[in-house]
Amino acid sequence: MTISNHLQELYGLPAFDFPSAGTKAELPAPASVAWRIAVEAYESKEEWEEAFARFAETVDTTEVRALIAGSWSDSYESGPEEVISALVAARDRLPALRSLFLGDIIGEECEISWINQGLVNPLLDAFPELLEFGVRGGQELRFTPFRHERLRSLTIETGGLDAEVVRAIGASDLPALEHLDIWLGVDNYGANTEVADLAPILAGSRLPSLRYLALRNSEIQDEIAIAMASAPVVAGLEVLDLSMGTLGDEGAEALLAGQPLTHLKKLDLHHNYLGETMRERVLATLGASGVEVIAEQGDVDWVEEDPDFRYTAVSE
Repeated sequence: MTISNHLQELYGLPAFDFPSAGTKAELPAPASVAWRIAVEAYESKEEWEEAFARFAETVDTTEVRALIAGSWSDSYESGPEEVISALVAARDRLPALRSLFLGDIIGEECEISWINQGLVNPLLDAFPELLEFGVRGGQELRFTPFRHERLRSLTIETGGLDAEVVRAIGASDLPALEHLDIWLGVDNYGANTEVADLAPILAGSRLPSLRYLALRNSEIQDEIAIAMASAPVVAGLEVLDLSMGTLGDEGAEALLAGQPLTHLKKLDLHHNYLGETMRERVLATLGASGVEVIAEQGDVDWVEEDPDFRYTAVSE
């Protein structure tokens, strides 16, 4: 499976593609859409930062609330340093910016695990009023521990995530964060996180406002579920998402035998390797308490008893 569609919305606003060079189009009001700025992945006629400069000259950026940084011309070979530099340089011209997504790149442009990233902290430092931040692509992706007073949502989508990123997020102070979504990926594409690396997140002490936690798309989904069964962070959650990975009966059994989950509004386990008996147990046990349980196998072709032959929803 690849990421096959661009973002359709961001910050509750419909995505709108800023026209390519030489193209005329009627533009919407600056605050009414999430502006996507992208260039051709191959043989682009302009660089991303040039497209962004045209955008800044054409649109009243003081009213822009959401930005989507799509493909830069060589995302399969180099990172978004120039993209990040252009955005940071324009921070004073973007006082209303509240949501930013870096790397809205689909499979036909560059496979998710081939997207080159880099250090993204400069964006978080430059926009202290930012409420939402998302990034796609794990190759060379780096965070250092940071504090952000306003950030409410953090999304990291990868086919393989280095444990240093997980540890950096766990060491960050994010008092307002309500939504944390991390795609851990597979070891063939750089994933090396162990449950111990997740300990600060599972403790929840640095995430007092967290209500939605997704640790998904992982080859260690059973181990994560076992740890989640006693994780302090769960008590404050409304949504727990362990989907898109290799979850089997062992992990589901731990969830049922662990701390109560009946306070959750939703438990998302889609794309899993549960046996039918276990699936029915999960649905009956938690569904009877009013929890919305999503337990479909998704595009899993069969329930493979040997975990070594299971696959995540997103890898390459």
